[in-house]
Amino acid sequence: MSNKDVEIMENIYSENDRIAERIQKSLHEQGIYAINVMGAPGVGKTSSLIKLIKGLNGVKAYVIEGDIESDIDTKKLKALDIETVQINTGGACHLDGILIENTLNDLGLNEPGVLFIENIGNLVCPAEFNIGENCKMLITTVAEGDDKPYKYPLAFEKAAIILLNKIDLLPYLDFDMDYYIRGIRVLNPNAPIIKVSAKTGAGFDEVCEWIQSRM
Repeated sequence: MSNKDVEIMENIYSENDRIAERIQKSLHEQGIYAINVMGAPGVGKTSSLIKLIKGLNGVKAYVIEGDIESDIDTKKLKALDIETVQINTGGACHLDGILIENTLNDLGLNEPGVLFIENIGNLVCPAEFNIGENCKMLITTVAEGDDKPYKYPLAFEKAAIILLNKIDLLPYLDFDMDYYIRGIRVLNPNAPIIKVSAKTGAGFDEVCEWIQSRM
């Protein structure tokens, strides 16, 4: 990589961080707690959001849905009367500050509450960019395997809370829980690791309590 490439990347990151700080300040002034929801495709990000929003007991919830293409999840959330706006990146593997700032203008933040920003399905790029969130929530699944903390360390290192989804499948899979947790704790000694099932609803009460304590 040339010096020019390094300088360009530094400029991109610094500009993004500047915008992210502005977003976070604006959301804070409006009483909005923002959560950057990360995870690979198919881990159940949207299904988990539905469980969380229902479990937050009247806390006003907003969602920004990030996808490369389509608005399938946005339609699903809107059908449940959840205020949602869509971002399609057209190929980019993560959301950034500019996309979020522009999209917030389309989301009527008319009362304090929580904003879930569902990032692009990816365990690499979303962890690198601050998008004005108060915290990062990482969702993984037992179906992905127990080696993900070892293969994608940055996502686990940056997460303030980690959800292990689809625990209802544990009886049918070869998943070493101790190995998985050990890998996380080397990177992130403090983030709660909560076992959940978006299918049965198990574990989401604990996640909701954590969110409300942070708000």
